[in-house]
Amino acid sequence: MDAFFTTLLVGISLSMDAFSLSLIYGTQNIGRKNEIILTMIVGLFHFFMPLLGLSIGHFLLVYFVFNVNIVVGIIFSIIGLEMIISSIKESDVKILLSMWGLVLFGFSVSLDSLTTGIGLKAINDNFLEVSSIFMICSGFFTFIGLRLGNILSNKFGKLATIGGGGMLIILAIYYVFR
Repeated sequence: MDAFFTTLLVGISLSMDAFSLSLIYGTQNIGRKNEIILTMIVGLFHFFMPLLGLSIGHFLLVYFVFNVNIVVGIIFSIIGLEMIISSIKESDVKILLSMWGLVLFGFSVSLDSLTTGIGLKAINDNFLEVSSIFMICSGFFTFIGLRLGNILSNKFGKLATIGGGGMLIILAIYYVFR
């Protein structure tokens, strides 16, 4: 039973970045269909990334040294700038709402699950249970974040979107320099 609660706590903690970024993304009023698609994408990434980390994570870290934080920082910067520019221009957010944008979002918030997968054996020996819990937690928190972001957008309009874009840029700087 301890392994389950530990896995649940790790799943919730891994979902917090998905929640906070979904809150920001939700200010784009992306529509119910895209909310469901994004929730599923984030959940699927959080299911497969720990398994991928378990399988090849050690190899990647030993032979291909790269800083995951820099990759995440660049992705967050691009999304944040796109949000701010689209709010100022009053144009549609094409990159954010495209399938590529949704997949990029799901990938960026699940990179921590990849690195967690390297130590997955220390958390729980039932890898499918771990990945399923990560998927459920991240999907749940992503959907809640998107809904709350939509509410904020309806209440505060463009200010919520500009603020969200600014927060993404701040997060990008944080990820790059931490």
